[in-house]
Amino acid sequence: MKIIPYTQEYKEAVIALLDQNIPDYFAAEEKEDLIRYLENEIEEYFLVEFDRKIIGAGGINFLNNKTQGRISWDIIHPNYQGKGVGSTLLKYRIQILEKYKGITEIIVRTSQLAYMFYEKNGFDLLEIKKEYWAKGFDLYLMQYKI
Repeated sequence: MKIIPYTQEYKEAVIALLDQNIPDYFAAEEKEDLIRYLENEIEEYFLVEFDRKIIGAGGINFLNNKTQGRISWDIIHPNYQGKGVGSTLLKYRIQILEKYKGITEIIVRTSQLAYMFYEKNGFDLLEIKKEYWAKGFDLYLMQYKI
């Protein structure tokens, strides 16, 4: 398993990862948001490759004059969930963010379906907004203090 930088040639592979996680972890209407992110909003995005297949993806964005990092669009292939792929990718990005001198906190916006994963990895729950992403998909805003 290795982590590689995202390039546009992998766009369809990332969209396929999302499709495989609908409706268990993402709402169908989030697909357009992901496409917009991949085309216009990426700052740093990474892929997890295993046996020449893309099995995971996740990014980093910067907010508030680069004093806050955001973990963005974590997607893990269902066959590899619970096997350390997501944790490895998350820790990789936290290490990158910790090297930025101005970053004082890392946030993630997730749902009730994945918030426990982030909690296990040191994130604290700040806020919940019901049906934020889509019907049945609540926003869980979480923070990791550096």
